[in-house]
Amino acid sequence: MKESITITDNRSGESIEIPIEQGGVDSGPWTKFLPGIWFKDEGFAATAVTNSSITYIDGSAGQLEYRGYRIEDLAKRSTFTEVAYLLVHGELPSSSGLEDWNNQLASHAHLDDQQNDNLLKAFNSQSHPMGMFTAGLAALSTLYPDARDVEDPEIRQKHVLNAIAKVPTLAASAAAYRNGYSGAQSSDELPYIENFLSMAFSSPNEPFQSNPTFTKALDQLLILHADHEQNCSTTAVRVVGSSHADPYSALAAGSAALSGPRHGGANEAVLNMLDEIGSFNNVNSFIDSVKNGEGRLMGFGHRVYKNYDPRAQIIKETAHEIFEITGKNPKLDIALKLEEAALEDEYFISRKLYPNVDFYSGLIYQAMGFPVEMFTVLFAVARTAGWISHWDEMLSRNTRIARPRQLYIGNETRPFLTLEER
Repeated sequence: MKESITITDNRSGESIEIPIEQGGVDSGPWTKFLPGIWFKDEGFAATAVTNSSITYIDGSAGQLEYRGYRIEDLAKRSTFTEVAYLLVHGELPSSSGLEDWNNQLASHAHLDDQQNDNLLKAFNSQSHPMGMFTAGLAALSTLYPDARDVEDPEIRQKHVLNAIAKVPTLAASAAAYRNGYSGAQSSDELPYIENFLSMAFSSPNEPFQSNPTFTKALDQLLILHADHEQNCSTTAVRVVGSSHADPYSALAAGSAALSGPRHGGANEAVLNMLDEIGSFNNVNSFIDSVKNGEGRLMGFGHRVYKNYDPRAQIIKETAHEIFEITGKNPKLDIALKLEEAALEDEYFISRKLYPNVDFYSGLIYQAMGFPVEMFTVLFAVARTAGWISHWDEMLSRNTRIARPRQLYIGNETRPFLTLEER
């Protein structure tokens, strides 16, 4: 069977055959054959904006891979810094390579104390940490003038590492400031995850006590959120980066995109839904209300996955491990009952509404002691590794500046009326 499509222009009767390559159709022959005719695709639901070798998703099979490695294997057998290295460099590091990478991340994690304090003081004590984090990313662009030289591969790699190293410190500084402390102090002696937890939860009078289960849980959550192909925030990073803006400005754009409730705020919406349900005994009536169009089932369904989100099963097991330490959260009982009821109901099965990663992540973050406002910031810390990898991949290929088309539906040309004539 020939892997191609044929397009016929019914106005002229002329046809063109375009090959199907790697599951896509090149737009070049289309635009040459039909100049001025644009493909309308709001939300880019059917448009592949690039070739990429970073992340593979098969939504029908519920499959997610980073650089050819299954997410299940990475989440259970790897660490976040190892996965960040993989996303950036394309291969898993050797033992010595990982040690060097971790040492470099630790040495670049520090923020200039005075500049960090001055930035934080621009906010009130209860400013949303996602806004503080996004502003912090943008501020980094002013500290590294050489980052603007995005066509130099060595300079790009320098700032790829610097960005991944500094985002936990930015995030922890926002958390500390909301708790009444000055900017977080990074430690060269602690591993990446423990260092972040220490910065986020330590106080002047009470240093953070590490819990291996919490550390492993956060490590795993960051792996699961590290990348997810061409999503809204990654696209924002690519669009801004395509203008050859510095990487920190591009990352700030991604962070701003992630802050929206349709993207990074979904796990917070799940907790709000569980609070709304209120009791284990109310689950069935809530399910009925959703089916009647009176409520919305948060944390179920996904734009890409038409099967069970592979990250959801992993994170579900992690939730149980966390609650063995913290004690069972009534919300977990509601969540489990809700999942069971939805997975047995034809209404949800027929609509392919399966739990996604956000269904359990908020429960875990809350059990670990993170306030709800920090959930999206944690997401951003993880996703920075993916964002910066896509940014570097795009620039290495000298991709054209993003400039989508539109179909104009406004007024036709009309005469200008003077102020007196209107």
